[in-house]
Amino acid sequence: MAVMNTMTQWGKACLAGVALMSMTPWAGADELSAAQHLTQRLEPVTSYAADFSQRIEGNGHVSQQSKGQMWVARPGKFRWVVDAPYSQVVVSDGKEVYLHDPDLDQVTIRKLDPQVTNTPALLLSGQASELVHSYSVTEKTQGSKEVYTLKPKSTDSLFDRLQMTFDSSRLSSLDMYDASGQHTQVAFSNVQPNAQISDSTFHFQIPKGAEVIRE
Repeated sequence: MAVMNTMTQWGKACLAGVALMSMTPWAGADELSAAQHLTQRLEPVTSYAADFSQRIEGNGHVSQQSKGQMWVARPGKFRWVVDAPYSQVVVSDGKEVYLHDPDLDQVTIRKLDPQVTNTPALLLSGQASELVHSYSVTEKTQGSKEVYTLKPKSTDSLFDRLQMTFDSSRLSSLDMYDASGQHTQVAFSNVQPNAQISDSTFHFQIPKGAEVIRE
């Protein structure tokens, strides 16, 4: 798989959403209310640790399933580890992003751009004020669940819409839909908001002998 395609896949797989720190005067009343409610859910959370299972569907068929663990901390730090069916590790130390593919014995490194808001992992770990400037937010209630739909205002986003579902005030799943009709669902378990995460979690040690590609 080409490096760019690989980076797109992990980008769509990562946890999305970030607390809103400011509301802009051009937001409509309904959108502002939804954004405020989402703020109440996310603003107190500065770190996350969780297990995840991911499912990618397109044209009615499941094209990929995986599972693993993730750790996220603001600003700009995350570690996304896929255990099965194929190993992959994505780590950001707040300055650079490392993608390690053990099967290829290859590490791809790129600079982290905190202004880029089309990558879900960056939304969670990045600056909170970026969300309201980049997305329109609406909400609905389904029993005990609250579902927030985020639609990117930019045309170069990796997805057309993103849904964050909270069950009993805890983020339980993330759904992303792109222009091709592909649906990526990430379900979370063993969620630990504001987990105490060692800073070493976000430092990646390049394996000896691995091919290194810098972008």
